[in-house]
Amino acid sequence: MTPPRTICLHGPESTGKSTLIDQLARHFDTMFVPEYGRTFAERRGTDFTMADLVQIADTHDAMTQSALASGADPLFLDTDPLMTAVWADMLFGTRDPWFNKWKATADLYLLLDTDLPWINDGTRMFGTAETRRRFFDLSRAELERRGVVWTLVGGQGDARFQNALGAIRAAGLRTD
Repeated sequence: MTPPRTICLHGPESTGKSTLIDQLARHFDTMFVPEYGRTFAERRGTDFTMADLVQIADTHDAMTQSALASGADPLFLDTDPLMTAVWADMLFGTRDPWFNKWKATADLYLLLDTDLPWINDGTRMFGTAETRRRFFDLSRAELERRGVVWTLVGGQGDARFQNALGAIRAAGLRTD
């Protein structure tokens, strides 16, 4: 098995992606691509249109391509256009054709479980148990639909980090 070059954190909001991505990048002494959707929401608000979601996904993809060109290996991604497609499903029940045309998927996806408490940070929208479950189910379904390599990662605190390292190790990338 060829070790993954790109590892993407995937899953609903408030599942620890931004915390975990920083830990993983430090552990592997590499860089990561931050979540552009958060930056967009903090600057423009969360009253998204479909065009906004396409712009978010396209910008995130451009950021990823730029980071890959820099030689970062492995490169960690704090979400990618697959996650933005799930946002479209959650918000609108449909998605722009751009999302299905996008093919630059990561080598490994870590689907983060909803076993952490939801925290309202001003940009998050889906905090009820029902909407979190729906968001998680759509996130998993998108990975399955695309046929990408993925692993479920759960756990609290350091256990979540160790579980992520275990998943990366199982995919063929040394973690020590």
